Amino acid sequence: MTNRHYINNKSFYEEMIKFKNQCEEAKVLSKPTPVISNYIGQCFLHICGKLSTKSNFVNYTYRDEMISDGIENCIMAVYSFDPVKSNNPFAYFTQIAWNAFIRRIHKEKKQQYVDQQHDTEQFFKELSASKTKFRKFSTPPENERLFGPGIGRRNKDRPPFQQGATDGEV
Repeated sequence: MTNRHYINNKSFYEEMIKFKNQCEEAKVLSKPTPVISNYIGQCFLHICGKLSTKSNFVNYTYRDEMISDGIENCIMAVYSFDPVKSNNPFAYFTQIAWNAFIRRIHKEKKQQYVDQQHDTEQFFKELSASKTKFRKFSTPPENERLFGPGIGRRNKDRPPFQQGATDGEV
């Protein structure tokens, strides 16, 4: 049986507390901010990877970009997580990844629209610049459109072997 809980929220929370303490300690000692631990990075990878398999995001061709944006936003927000306000870092970072995915989808759709508009403009420019004239097709007479060729024509339009016969006598 597979493990539904791919991230242990309790250990993730403890790791976040440890990281937050290191950040505060570095700030007091005027040292550079510490690097996140491998466990926190793995949690971000798991959160974004699993979230991308959700039915909302699974069929996009730019899913890798969505995952990358989600991880990037989680890393940027790791300094904003406050263990005093929330004891659920999994939910916090899942929401951040979700929002990053939605932003990527909007960016890609906007880009697709711009590309489509450009392609349409190019097509009409090339069409108007070309010297090719298009031949107009005439529509067949009304009775041919309704009944097919040869049906409902007048007697003089019929072939000689059918002249004089009515439509039902052929």
